[in-house]
Amino acid sequence: MKRLLAALLLSSVAAVAHAEISQKFGNLEIHYNALTTDELLPEVAKKNKVGAPTPVPAKLTIYATNLTQQLSNVSMREIKEGTAIYYLGEFRVTPPDTLKFTATVEVAGEPKYEMTFDQKFFK
Repeated sequence: MKRLLAALLLSSVAAVAHAEISQKFGNLEIHYNALTTDELLPEVAKKNKVGAPTPVPAKLTIYATNLTQQLSNVSMREIKEGTAIYYLGEFRVTPPDTLKFTATVEVAGEPKYEMTFDQKFFK
């Protein structure tokens, strides 16, 4: 069983598209991705800044569901690096598997947003 990392980055302005996926809600653009920690290079983990957006703090609620419909809560923690704000959470998965993530994002002065995405994990 591998320990994984889910990362969500929130910004309030448009940013250049990068490897992660993003969804736009009005003037709020949310970037997200899920990957195994062995795929993340140490130097990338340390210097992972995305474009030059203006980050905004948020409250996140993340759930992951596997193919057998087992539901788990992904507790998120806020990480601040300079002006960047990241939200990281750890979860367990046994590849091969596909997890469906459901994220609720709450930003002050904005309506609550919900998004879902599937991520396949391989051995």
